[in-house]
Amino acid sequence: MGADLGTSAGSPPGPAPGAAFDPANCPRLVVKIGSSLLVDAAGAVRSQWLAGVVADVAQRRAAGQQILIVSSGASALGARRLGLEKGGRASLEDAQAAAAVGQVALAGAWEALLAAQGLTAAQVLLTLGDLEDRRRYLNVAATTRRLLDLGAVPVLNENDTVATTEIRFGDNDRLAARAAQAAGASGVILLSDVDGLYTANPATDPAAKRLAVVKALTPEIMAMATGETRSGMGSGGMVAKLLAARMAGAAGIALAICDGRVESPLTHFANAGGGTLFLPPRAAKGRKAWLAGRITVAGSLSVDAGAAAALKRGASLLAAGVTQIEGRFRRGDVVAILGPDGDALGRGLAGYDADDARAIRGLRGDAQAAVLGYAPRTALVHADHLVLI
Repeated sequence: MGADLGTSAGSPPGPAPGAAFDPANCPRLVVKIGSSLLVDAAGAVRSQWLAGVVADVAQRRAAGQQILIVSSGASALGARRLGLEKGGRASLEDAQAAAAVGQVALAGAWEALLAAQGLTAAQVLLTLGDLEDRRRYLNVAATTRRLLDLGAVPVLNENDTVATTEIRFGDNDRLAARAAQAAGASGVILLSDVDGLYTANPATDPAAKRLAVVKALTPEIMAMATGETRSGMGSGGMVAKLLAARMAGAAGIALAICDGRVESPLTHFANAGGGTLFLPPRAAKGRKAWLAGRITVAGSLSVDAGAAAALKRGASLLAAGVTQIEGRFRRGDVVAILGPDGDALGRGLAGYDADDARAIRGLRGDAQAAVLGYAPRTALVHADHLVLI
């Protein structure tokens, strides 16, 4: 499907933009498993299938590849054990209670199956804030990388017991992409109950075709997705997967959606191919990778066509090219940068508070000092603190 980058356990370099790349053979890999694959209709763990996944992981670990697991399923397991209606989704309190009980069951299943393969499981529960706040993000990065170096298999999930609508990822697809950034992975595999991205819904359109490789997440590609989940058990859908692909790609990480309904799905994907591979358009590192993966922003800056073109050439964002400003942000806050059509262009750290930014919007540098009452900075968002997505 692409180039084998080997199985070295060190922090991998990102692939060159547009390069052929196989996430199944990268040095450090994140594997995300959806609820519909891990939990059956009765709300129990599909132990035999999961044992096949763990055998795949053990085989890859023996070859030198480091793997992190992002595992859904806690809420579905907990709802069954508590006898909650609507799969534990009748209320926020039910959902949090289901997650609290289900996390114990989920961690137990992973610990037992990994131990049977001679591997050590490590549970890591995260909230949105753990990866949106820069200092906490660096702590997650250090912890996960140390676990990998010690030979453990980190099993990550959103901490739904304490997360609310305002402070949660909402789906584990984007959590997987964000975790890949923090862990220094160069590939993400989303095991799903669909075998990739189609030009239309294959359930209703017999002419729909699966896309093997996507080089750019254009508006036409994004329009092919729907927000529905096939099982009704998960919280993602194809929209979430494409957003995860965008988040991963902005940090130089390849992402693949592949069929998880088969036995030993990682081995099947490596040998038989299939699925949809999203190639990363660029390889941001460090702070820029963190910026690219931000879900929450404090505000937004809309730019004209000239500014958008300049940003794509690597320039800073100047006040003269800004057409609209939204939000109540402060200097240093993360803001979204939107193109003339409203599409997201990037993320950056604001060089001004919102009020001062609005005061100099559209003005050239020589006119800004009189408005601000002090010498203006070089840019609203400097290129060193800006990343395109």
